[in-house]
Amino acid sequence: MKSPGCVPGYVQAGGGSTRFGSDKALIQLAGKTMLQRSVDLLSTVCDPVKIVAATGKYENPPAPLVADRWPGQGPLGGILTALQDAAGSQQPGSSVLLSPFVLIVSCDMPFLTTDWLNFLCLRAQNSQAHVIVAKSENGLEPLCACWRVDSAANIQSAYDSGVRKVTEAMKRLPMELLDVSVWKRFDTGGRLFWNMNTPADFAEARRIIETQNE
Repeated sequence: MKSPGCVPGYVQAGGGSTRFGSDKALIQLAGKTMLQRSVDLLSTVCDPVKIVAATGKYENPPAPLVADRWPGQGPLGGILTALQDAAGSQQPGSSVLLSPFVLIVSCDMPFLTTDWLNFLCLRAQNSQAHVIVAKSENGLEPLCACWRVDSAANIQSAYDSGVRKVTEAMKRLPMELLDVSVWKRFDTGGRLFWNMNTPADFAEARRIIETQNE
């Protein structure tokens, strides 16, 4: 059963995986592709769940695919695509009434949890901010955040002015920062926001998950 904080969810799977050497979304971890794992995870807290990626990138994707309007231009374009898709779903006359927020998550974060995502979505429903994001020792964690749908215009303006860094666009919006005192209780393993950028990262994630399953 979805929580009262249920929001639409989008999996970002449009990256080029240049440091990884192959498409991270399609690598298998514990018997599932990262794309499938991400969709399954978001499905525990979000409805609907969609994938943002370039047209034709995936055959038989595990959730509806929203074509990235700016393929190859980095995650900010994918985030904007998701927000515009969500806004289109809430136009007058639509039979579907969705949340004012969406949850947007990268497909290469193997240690996210249902509990954390559920907390994040519930927090968004009670926030006046336009983006709700954790701040870790590495800085903002923009690829696991809740975004207000009507922030799309401000992000589009930033994008049109040449901004491509997600954190730079976020700084133009009212933000609610969730510091370590908030998210640490969801991160007992110290890996909540860990993502896989290289084959070595993947090997380490596989080792950890296999150890946990023993």
